[in-house]
Amino acid sequence: MGYFEELPNISYPSLLPQSNKIEDRIEVKNIFRRSKLRSDVDQALTAFNYYYIKDDMRPDMVAQELYDDSELDWIVLTVNNIINIRDQWPLSHNDLYTYMLDKYGSEEGITNIHHYETRQILDEYNRVVIPAGLEVDKNFSFEYSRIFIDGSGESKLDPKAITSSLVVAEVTNYDYENKLNEEKRRIRILKPGYLSAFISDHREIMSYGRTSEYISKKLKGTYNPRVSGV
Repeated sequence: MGYFEELPNISYPSLLPQSNKIEDRIEVKNIFRRSKLRSDVDQALTAFNYYYIKDDMRPDMVAQELYDDSELDWIVLTVNNIINIRDQWPLSHNDLYTYMLDKYGSEEGITNIHHYETRQILDEYNRVVIPAGLEVDKNFSFEYSRIFIDGSGESKLDPKAITSSLVVAEVTNYDYENKLNEEKRRIRILKPGYLSAFISDHREIMSYGRTSEYISKKLKGTYNPRVSGV
């Protein structure tokens, strides 16, 4: 059951050269029709597992492994709100390298600095003073006061400057692109027990309601400007 087989049709005025009647129509897939998870299922943690996409795996391969049906790849994509596979599905290592080479122009460009981020800084009690991963300037510096107990048993502040070399980490174009790509590998997977309900809901959404353009649940007409002469 492929995704496009599930899409309803539109009876559209024919613009083909061989069409010699203004009433001639052709049936085309309604690619603007799209379903999504019901909100109650989408928010139910028990309905999903998490899955890590291995290198070179396509959506149909994931569907085959999990649901024993490669044509259910559209469910894998819908559950993760993936519309554009090119941008939203992880690239293989080779494809990622080719993409970076095209984007940054050369191997040297790939290794250039993209931005700078903070390293994690902890105080003496292992509390986070600065979290890791904050984008900052190259010359970012930080200073905080450390509490210590002096010889008389009193608590005092001990100013301690943290230099930028300890706080700031370089992030290359390679690091940046690789991180984005790796984040795409962790996806949600609808548990097999919810498949039937999801497919049933999907088919209901894909069915047309009765309107002036209604022909059947899987087919509706569209306005024909050639008839009115517009």
